[in-house]
Amino acid sequence: MTQPIEVRIEGHVGYYAAGMNEEATVEILGNAGVGVAENMMSGRVHVKGSASQSAGATAHGGLLVVDGNAAARCGISMKGVDIVVGGDVGHMSAFMAQAGRLVICGKAGDGLGDSIYEARLYVKGSVGQLGADCVEKPLRPEHLAELTALLAAAGRTDNPAEFRRYGSARQLYNFHVDNAFAY
Repeated sequence: MTQPIEVRIEGHVGYYAAGMNEEATVEILGNAGVGVAENMMSGRVHVKGSASQSAGATAHGGLLVVDGNAAARCGISMKGVDIVVGGDVGHMSAFMAQAGRLVICGKAGDGLGDSIYEARLYVKGSVGQLGADCVEKPLRPEHLAELTALLAAAGRTDNPAEFRRYGSARQLYNFHVDNAFAY
């Protein structure tokens, strides 16, 4: 979809719904299968239910809102998209996330942010084991303002002060021969 149109789907959708979206506003009144909003460039996709694996995978821009839970690998290799999940996300979410923001209003599974680059992650609930090179970071005033705007854009009323911020420790940017055994 490459036009600023509005699409409303009454019911559940299958694999890759609203994939490669550019400019459209898509509302899904149900659950979404694997890869909803995959490789989205711009626009808005709002899933009123839950999403299966790889929601928002490789997306470059726009806003993906999932009111329910998102399964494993939510935001995998995100490249600039904003994703707001009202519930929990599964394991390996934001794996190799390069840019963009992932807001999780519930819990995050193990491996959150594994091999993350410059994406910013905000989590309200508990977090399983963090992925490689992902660390908790301070939630400064500029992050609270950013998070407030993201929550508002998603139509949520969560208190931004209840979230924690995660991002890259920047230890995987360069190869270190002393760590070669780990590869």
